Amino acid sequence: MIMPGPLKIGSLAVGSRVWMAPMAGVTNLPFRLVARSCGCGMAFTEMVSANGLIRATRKTLRYLDSSAEDRPLGVQIFGSDPQVMARAALIVTEAGADLVDINLGCPVKKVVKTGSGAALMKDPARVAAILGEVRKATPLPLTVKIRAGWNSQSINAVEIAGIAEACGVDGITVHPRTAIQGYGGSADWALIARVREAVTVPVVGNGDIRRPSDALKMMHRTGCDAVMIGRGCLGNPWIFERIVARDEQGRCPDPPDPEEKMRIIVRHLDLEISTMGEQAGIRSFRKHALWYTKGARGGAQIRNVAGRLTEKPELLELLRSFYALERESQP
Repeated sequence: MIMPGPLKIGSLAVGSRVWMAPMAGVTNLPFRLVARSCGCGMAFTEMVSANGLIRATRKTLRYLDSSAEDRPLGVQIFGSDPQVMARAALIVTEAGADLVDINLGCPVKKVVKTGSGAALMKDPARVAAILGEVRKATPLPLTVKIRAGWNSQSINAVEIAGIAEACGVDGITVHPRTAIQGYGGSADWALIARVREAVTVPVVGNGDIRRPSDALKMMHRTGCDAVMIGRGCLGNPWIFERIVARDEQGRCPDPPDPEEKMRIIVRHLDLEISTMGEQAGIRSFRKHALWYTKGARGGAQIRNVAGRLTEKPELLELLRSFYALERESQP
């Protein structure tokens, strides 16, 4: 077995070593609850603006919405001012989070142009200043999520990881692509291994995990302490329990049958609606409807229609027709 027992991140014991990545516009409370019901051991909010938190904007504070079933919960914050980040970490702590995570990896232009996210990979001194202030501000377990570096000429993940450990960070997640790569090309898993060798705190590997076998290969090749799934769980939240089963039983169970998939999807839609209201919930869910039907026979036609629907009965009927077709196509 590659994943032995709970993983300690500071004072927090996480029961499963299969985690879900923070994803903007995706990892809201409804999707986190769906992922947890499918075996996800640790989940994170969407990345939250530190400036928005200290200004107490309604939209930003909603990112902190949680529930008793949504545990353990990491809140990921981003920003470039050490004092602002420290104040935001205190707000997150008082809101009841289990862990604070600092985003050093987002490559999106509107984030990096403020000096936040992956732009910080170019400024080790500022990284140290931010982490030093945040560490003083919160007693919660503190983690960072980093990239390989800014570009192929400045691969400095090992350096940043060392700075993070020296500042008292309790864990490091490595997405071994550069900021310039974005989500293109391949993740360099060898870099995860180099970070693992360089620090003593737990290291979580992230990048290019699309199948259960990928997760176990990553842990075997890199020695990382846990794996974090991002795009690989979109339309595929059952990947978490399949990874755990593959590790524990030595074989990977089949994905859920169409009836079980539909049960999960209906619950997901209901959670979106109960959390946000019907219209906003349906708008939020529609992107998931596209992912749930991606790559399967008849999926393209379903997706062309699903993105325009505004009523729950119509959306459910469309998805049921898709999964009925999938069921009929099975041998």
